[in-house]
Amino acid sequence: MSDQTNYIRWFNELTIDDVPLVGGKNASLGEMYQALTPQGIQIPNGFAVTAEGYRYLLDEAQAWQPLHQILDDLQADNMSDLANRARLARDLIYKAKFPADLEVQILNAYAQLQHQYGENMSVAVRSSATAEDLPTASFAGQQDTYLNIRGEAALLEACKRCFASLFTDRAIHYRIDQGFDHFKLALSIGIMKMVRSDLDASGVMFSLDTESGFSDVVFITGAYGLGENVVQGAVDPDEFYVHKPTFELGHRAVLKRSLGAKKIKMIYSDGRTRESTQNVVTSEQERNRFCLSDKDVLTLADYAIKIEKHYSAKAGQPKPMDMEWAKDGIDGTLYIVQARPETVVSQLSGMILEQYTLKSTATPVVTGHSVGSKIATGNARIIENVSQLSSFKAGDVLIADITTPDWEPIMKIASAIVTNRGGRTCHAAIISRELGVPAVIGCDNATTTIKNNTPVTVSCAEGDNGKVYEGILDFEIKTTDLSGLKRPKTKIMLNLGNPELAFKTSFLPNDGVGLARMEFIITEYIKAHPMALIHPERVQDAIEREQLKELTRNYPKPEDFFIERLSEGVATIAAAFYPKPVVVRMSDFKTNEYSTLLGGRCFEFDEANPMIGFRGASRYTHPAYAEGFALECAAMKRVRDDMGLTNVILMIPFCRRVQEAQKVLAYMAELGLTRGEKGLEIYVMCEIPNNVISIDAFSQYFDGFSIGSNDLTQLTLGVDRDSAIIAEDFDERDPGVKEMIRLAVQGSKRNGKHCGLCGQAPSDYPEMAEFLVEIGIDSMSLNPDTVLQTTQQVLLTEQRLGR
Repeated sequence: MSDQTNYIRWFNELTIDDVPLVGGKNASLGEMYQALTPQGIQIPNGFAVTAEGYRYLLDEAQAWQPLHQILDDLQADNMSDLANRARLARDLIYKAKFPADLEVQILNAYAQLQHQYGENMSVAVRSSATAEDLPTASFAGQQDTYLNIRGEAALLEACKRCFASLFTDRAIHYRIDQGFDHFKLALSIGIMKMVRSDLDASGVMFSLDTESGFSDVVFITGAYGLGENVVQGAVDPDEFYVHKPTFELGHRAVLKRSLGAKKIKMIYSDGRTRESTQNVVTSEQERNRFCLSDKDVLTLADYAIKIEKHYSAKAGQPKPMDMEWAKDGIDGTLYIVQARPETVVSQLSGMILEQYTLKSTATPVVTGHSVGSKIATGNARIIENVSQLSSFKAGDVLIADITTPDWEPIMKIASAIVTNRGGRTCHAAIISRELGVPAVIGCDNATTTIKNNTPVTVSCAEGDNGKVYEGILDFEIKTTDLSGLKRPKTKIMLNLGNPELAFKTSFLPNDGVGLARMEFIITEYIKAHPMALIHPERVQDAIEREQLKELTRNYPKPEDFFIERLSEGVATIAAAFYPKPVVVRMSDFKTNEYSTLLGGRCFEFDEANPMIGFRGASRYTHPAYAEGFALECAAMKRVRDDMGLTNVILMIPFCRRVQEAQKVLAYMAELGLTRGEKGLEIYVMCEIPNNVISIDAFSQYFDGFSIGSNDLTQLTLGVDRDSAIIAEDFDERDPGVKEMIRLAVQGSKRNGKHCGLCGQAPSDYPEMAEFLVEIGIDSMSLNPDTVLQTTQQVLLTEQRLGR
């Protein structure tokens, strides 16, 4: 080629249409630099060495023929043959001499970049393959990146290594799997200002939830130091979610967060080794706090929404994005250093619903983050390094510290993957999603706890927590085609307490949540009695006092911990179903349940029959709990007012008398939750015979009724549902109970109030669902696993009644 050819393109000269010229990564950086910098998104400047530059290097070195000889008859599944030939291919390219004009152009552009950012600037040298970051194949981590490169000699060396990395073992194998031709593919190099995240934090974010495909959130992960650790899965990162619809309405709040262990961070090495980076252990203080402030999380969410909107508009259809971010510890700025289409969840069809359920219970041997929602079984095979890969058999469960792209050939034949380290956006997580294989990531102790060569069951079907059990456990898979499913007139809502299941559950055909229980969130995420957080000095047990201190150590006041945790748990459920109604029941623990919470024994007392004792509405204004209820209300006010989730309807449980209702509503108004203000609706549980008998009086104070068939049955029949000896007398189908339910529905209708049922009955008995439709109930709230069959039952009944 002539020396007139220009092999350099600056980011401001590139758009996403330039993939054949500069590869996916560089084309995307150019697209964002041009289109999104004006919208306030920070992209570090840089330039690309074009794919033509790569071809020119190989032309001048006359390397094509030798390259064909090395690769043409390769046996990709023969690991030692693959490793041998890949090394020969890399050596061939690495030894090729840079043509003089290409070298001059690279060094001139580098000088220009130094002029912009200062002499002591370092650069990142990143590979960008011309088939990379396509909507159908991620090529995650296939080629190499070199960080913190300074000086001309080091830059040219890094460029040569980048070109050669087109022929790593993993890249060759991946291309063969994906059906790409080695010789039609070329490599471009991106050379950009190095963001000094070694002095701050970096990570990965997606414009959807990577596990469920729920598209109304931005999901951000981050850890201290350079981003490689998060991408590779060497650390368990912090995680944050932001709800897009309410963010765009002006509500600036983190939806939910979880603190990662962040045990190490990658920084620049001191120059004594050939490697430009090294990992160091983080301090206890760093591990115990989040690597991003809420302000930073919201800035990143803003970036993600704008990037997704831009690419979606260009594509003419929704385009979920996978982005890498870095915060510069010198200038304090958050930069986007990569954006590509999300390649897995967005490709799934939402019409076929697969539900995996374990049929037996057991205690897991290890737990971590779940990736996917499947269950798999197989022989545990602990792999500690690449040399052991050949011992891995198809159908084994891969147990490893972390995985790297070199491991992909065995990941492809594994029935499940379990790692000690990593977060939901690391290499193992991305590849397992791509392969449709369940993975449990970041278990900490998988390789030391799980016994090698023994059968295990890996479950990702129980929420965000993935679990590994000893032995082969029985499970079932239900597949439903949702495409033809009609919606009944009767509203079908869901019972849900676990925020971890909210995004996945939102894909079921539903009309919202009829019962979101607060108790699960308090037990799992808060663990402490609210009064013990307000008055730790009254907790007599020194160990419990220490545990309370430990739980709340990162909060100005222990109460703030309760409010944040409860509000984020409820908000996650509300966001998953937004803008459909989500009915949140205020706490309904009994005294014996409250006393099992941390510090609880000091604030509760023994009752002979807690089931009909100090519970529900009677607690809320009583001096023994009123301060605790005030925290619950502060959390609900935060969900509705600050987080903008106004689809939350509040519900008062076990309200015995109208006078009690008046007192509770007056106290809630005092706490900033006034019925009718800002559209706030308040329902009451209809679960005591007096609620039915006095329904006209209760109707003056509430917007709706939710029949709790469990307690209504207990109190109508005089059967303690906790008593085993009379358990068989407890039956929601008893004529007396059904009459109570009928009167409740009638009374609600008479007063123009919503009436639903949120008890167990329609989930358990098809004939109860039929009865509820016949008496004209507005909604029934079901357990998620019974939604589909009960919906069919309701449709048939409505058809029979000619509705």
